[in-house]
Amino acid sequence: VIPCVVSQWNTWSGCAEPCKTTYRVRTRHIVQEPRNGAEACPALEERAGCVEYWSRQGTECKQSLIPALITTGGFGKARKKRAAADGKERAGYCVEFQLVAITPGCLHSHHSYTHWMRYLREGHTVCVECQHPALDSRSQHCSGDGTGSRKNQLLHWQAVGNTRCKGTWRRIRQLDTCSCPSVHSFLFI
Repeated sequence: VIPCVVSQWNTWSGCAEPCKTTYRVRTRHIVQEPRNGAEACPALEERAGCVEYWSRQGTECKQSLIPALITTGGFGKARKKRAAADGKERAGYCVEFQLVAITPGCLHSHHSYTHWMRYLREGHTVCVECQHPALDSRSQHCSGDGTGSRKNQLLHWQAVGNTRCKGTWRRIRQLDTCSCPSVHSFLFI
């Protein structure tokens, strides 16, 4: 039996379309085909939700993304490489929220790029980072971060990459330096 061998994942692409909630892609290829009854090769493509804030012509997208759109905190590393701040922007901040309600769609998605949604649990406190380019240069805030909301007001969020995963949360506090635990760390996009 000769098993399938695949390459490492390549880097994530940019968003498929600018100025809208869409997806990014990464791929890998088969190095050795399986033979003599070996298991089939694993998936060669993965997709993950994303939003691009600049058009292909280089102009800023003029839209309000409400409710808050979130993704896994791991997307921040790729974002920082592609959309580095020029030094004039605010460095960013984090907001802690208590999850109040979550739709069942967060638990029933089986794509590898949606596994992070399983960590969303009612009653848990989560930490969401606001960083460039989601950080609006004029308001100095991310859309949906709850700035200006009343105490205990229910705010809405949606997970990018799975339209069935959404819910409500209450803003607890804003942190100027982010020290979010990795499991409950998310990102405004």
